[in-house]
Amino acid sequence: MNTGAEILNDMNARAREVFRLLVEAYLETGAPVGSRTLSRNLSEKVSAATVRNVMQDLEMMGLLDSPHVSAGRVPTETGLRLFVDSLLELDDLTSEDREKIDRTVTSNTANVETMMDRLGSVLSGITSGASLVLTPKHEAPIRHIEFVSLGPDRALVVLVFADGHVENRLFSPPPGQTPSSMREAANYLNAIAEGLTIGELKARMKEQIARHKQELDSLAASLVEEGLAQWDSAATGQERLIVRGRANLLTEGADEAELERIRHLFDDLERKRDIARFLDLTESGEGVRIFIGSQNKLFSLSGSSLVVSPYMNAERKIIGAVAVIGPTRLNYGRVVPIVNYTAELVGKLISDRG
Repeated sequence: MNTGAEILNDMNARAREVFRLLVEAYLETGAPVGSRTLSRNLSEKVSAATVRNVMQDLEMMGLLDSPHVSAGRVPTETGLRLFVDSLLELDDLTSEDREKIDRTVTSNTANVETMMDRLGSVLSGITSGASLVLTPKHEAPIRHIEFVSLGPDRALVVLVFADGHVENRLFSPPPGQTPSSMREAANYLNAIAEGLTIGELKARMKEQIARHKQELDSLAASLVEEGLAQWDSAATGQERLIVRGRANLLTEGADEAELERIRHLFDDLERKRDIARFLDLTESGEGVRIFIGSQNKLFSLSGSSLVVSPYMNAERKIIGAVAVIGPTRLNYGRVVPIVNYTAELVGKLISDRG
């Protein structure tokens, strides 16, 4: 599958300009764009028929679509994605928008949640979309954890805290994880999580990994010394114990139960490493992201887009997010700077308030 850069490279200058002008016109009007409109705005003077041929080529590439019997074209989700990733020009934040956001975030509201509510209303008003403001992440003790697979590279962690607060966080799971392995990880964490914050839970996992590693090293060392086994830490960087001549070990009186215990320790160590990775990913976040149409799995709205940016505390740790939800023909050039600026301002406020 071609990347956005490869698709653009396959397009000549005329095709790129036709594509850019068409998407910009569509985002402004929401209506199909015709060849006559585009031919009047092209830097190179060409006929409407020539522009129609270019539009047909772009449609063959999956970037444009012709709704109903209209002669005009609209961008597909793939086309919008290409435009946003490669051709989008961001507007400067207007002084009016900046002033509204500043006034809300720097108000003398002592309660952060009240300020966030007001901020959500302001964002909805200035972007004409729905807003989503995720308040700072909880550090209360955890009551329950659940991982939900949303696809091969997206997952949701549901955190239920002891004070009744519930949070949903999106993350990209480690490669090769399945819904069943996620359930096992959640079951294990729930068995040891009660009364611990996520930070404390991560520390507990690191302790357990270190303890299992030490136990494994100790058990395997004697086999290595006797020349009956060897360590192999080749390309993967993960240790493996190669047991040579298993039958000889048994005849020499080696304990089968001991070997079985070593195997279990290896399996357990690997499982705990995976679980620790889950916890790391749960706490991490992403920069400004734009989810268009069917990519917007969080809301299952194929006709909507989500522009989201996390905000950080003084330790540069992601603690929440600000987002705007709107139609796929959202004014991305205007909305992205608004969301980004708001997230930075909220992060600064949270840091200043400690």
